[in-house]
Amino acid sequence: MMNSPRATAARAVDARALTVVRGDRTVLRGLDFTVEPGGITGLLGPSGCGKSTLMRAVVGTQAKVSGTLDVLGRPAGHPSLRPRIGYVTQAPSVYADLSVRQNLDYFAAVLRPGRAHRASRDEAVTRAIADVDLIRHADALAGRLSGGQLSRVSLAVALLGTPELLVLDEPTVGLDPVLRRDLWNLFHTLAADRGTTVLVSSHVMDEAERCHRLLLMREGRILADDTPDALRTRTASATVEEAFLHLVDEAAADEAATARQETAR
Repeated sequence: MMNSPRATAARAVDARALTVVRGDRTVLRGLDFTVEPGGITGLLGPSGCGKSTLMRAVVGTQAKVSGTLDVLGRPAGHPSLRPRIGYVTQAPSVYADLSVRQNLDYFAAVLRPGRAHRASRDEAVTRAIADVDLIRHADALAGRLSGGQLSRVSLAVALLGTPELLVLDEPTVGLDPVLRRDLWNLFHTLAADRGTTVLVSSHVMDEAERCHRLLLMREGRILADDTPDALRTRTASATVEEAFLHLVDEAAADEAATARQETAR
């Protein structure tokens, strides 16, 4: 991947011509976007549009990436970014045969190895368990938790290092409305009280209303990058879902017009 030499510390994420090719398929198509620090940016679009690929690129785990992608002022994937970024995948990344606290103790030791860090690790584990409201389940085996509780354990792992950037890949899928509300309240608390930048993906359009800014994706492209209010105003829509559908129709009409022009040549 090419990376720009300029500093982008003022931006959490800065992408230019970001492209990912997998086999004979172009998954991300020359994306240009930024994510500003300290807010919640929603990455929304239907399943298969490239959201997970984009998030893997941001955290530095995606192969065959071209273009420019800077994260917290460093090239994506730079070793110095590991303790500064929290990443939660769709599948819970915890050990079923360990308790909640044991899981967090293990990951905390990976982040901060050595006896000298024991006190700070214990403090981080206690804080993370409280953040995700799992105090009553701290000694329960992860394998006996519900799907929603497992998702919260994964989130707690991501919060151990007090990340500057928290990348969440569809964290509310399959959760009941109460758990979804509680998680979104936590995301807003992290952004408002700790200055954490949250990049969260979803294919549920009503969650768009909870974000400060939105990146709307379709077929590997970004259709819009704006606030929910601005998107509704721009498309004269009552909801973000209506705005998204309007933009999809607009993009389809543009593509059809371009195809006709090329055929006529």
